[in-house]
Amino acid sequence: MTILVTGATGAVGRHLVTTLLARGADVRALTRKPDDANLPDGAEVVAGDLADATTLDPGVFDGVDRVFLFPAQGVDAFVTAATGRGVHRFTVLSSLAAAKEFPRDHGSASQVHHTAVETAVTDRTDAWTILRPGTFANNLLSWAWQIRSGAPIRAPYLASAQAPIHEHDIAEAAAQTLLSDNHLGEAIPLTGPQALTRSEQVAIIGEALGRRIPLVEITPEEFRAETAQFIPEPVMKMLLDYWRDTLTVPDVPRPVTAVTGRPGRTLAQWAADHRADFEPA
Repeated sequence: MTILVTGATGAVGRHLVTTLLARGADVRALTRKPDDANLPDGAEVVAGDLADATTLDPGVFDGVDRVFLFPAQGVDAFVTAATGRGVHRFTVLSSLAAAKEFPRDHGSASQVHHTAVETAVTDRTDAWTILRPGTFANNLLSWAWQIRSGAPIRAPYLASAQAPIHEHDIAEAAAQTLLSDNHLGEAIPLTGPQALTRSEQVAIIGEALGRRIPLVEITPEEFRAETAQFIPEPVMKMLLDYWRDTLTVPDVPRPVTAVTGRPGRTLAQWAADHRADFEPA
């Protein structure tokens, strides 16, 4: 069994490659820059841009049984190429927004993009599993500069509560769905094990660093004005809508236990794993 992992050098993909190798799978890792991949020796690294099928290594699909699909722009051509070479088994990394559980999800940047990725697969094969994680704990790395420099974090909706998921848990769920047939045809929501306010999330990172992180609540309008040059408007709207809604309806935890058989990693574990990202150079 050879599993092709796309997005192999990303936060989820790197953990997935390591997890699959540890469980005895043959892994082919797709990356745009093979020389810089720094993946485990057991992985076969091949070149190609997931969003441009013309760049794929000619042998990328040779012997491949199944694919982990990273949700890049333009995956239709890749999926068409894969199914044309007889690959019909996919685990798709999507987003909980694609489930459209809340009015805010309908037409959001994440929902539109990830629904298109899901459709690229489900229109071409019946042998799929879709993973729909909610907010990634890695999104909190957007605070890394302030925390490293000692500047206060300025953020809106500090009392809103989300359940950030560790990227390693997503990778382990993906590995389980790729190595068994137990979840075919399922779209699986995934979150961290606990809903935490944004203030609590900052405090947990501070505990991992052994210091208090200064935090200032600002209005949504102030946040928009301060970050508009870095955040595209559709993403800005999506974030503010999400944080606003989770003031009154916190995220409902949907931990990975149902897939992996193990409890999800806590945000404290994530903060400990990422301590170096928040410490001064």
